[in-house]
Amino acid sequence: MSIDAGSDPDAPPTQPNVADLVEELDELEATVDSPEERERVESVRETALSVSQQGSFGRIISGFDRADASEALLGSVLFGIPMFVEGGTSEVGAFLAAYPPFLIGTVGFTFALVFGILYVAEIQDVRVVDPLFGFIPQRFAGVLVIASTTALLLMTMWGRLTWSEPLVAIGELAAAILPMSVGGALGDILPGS
Repeated sequence: MSIDAGSDPDAPPTQPNVADLVEELDELEATVDSPEERERVESVRETALSVSQQGSFGRIISGFDRADASEALLGSVLFGIPMFVEGGTSEVGAFLAAYPPFLIGTVGFTFALVFGILYVAEIQDVRVVDPLFGFIPQRFAGVLVIASTTALLLMTMWGRLTWSEPLVAIGELAAAILPMSVGGALGDILPGS
């Protein structure tokens, strides 16, 4: 593992961290030939990820389990309750129903925003492990499904969806799911678990 001291030769060397180790293991995995060697590298990677207990920030986050799902649910509910109790959500839903390209744009923006929070903004080092169908990150799908299901259930229970006009109901859901997905993503990754 290389240690880069930067441009100042008198500066103390930086200490490698778990992310550096995982990066080295990724490079090593690309060079091994046998399935047994790959399994060994994967085992060492999993061990490294499991011992990366550096507090709330700076840990490597991978997979998506029940704890992650409950954190995403909590974040979704916290960001969603204001959307359920105010009339603005219904107004936005009616507007989106009248302009379907804006409705589609809102859904696309929600997907892009959640993906950006999880994987681009580098709030935490979030790794994709075992993607669904080979390309959909579990954490991304989990946050969106939890926020969408929570919005659908709570807004239905509280009489906040206009079911007599299905496109308006979809617009109302889209308006609520956007902030709920943001809350779910942040609720999931900020604790660092």
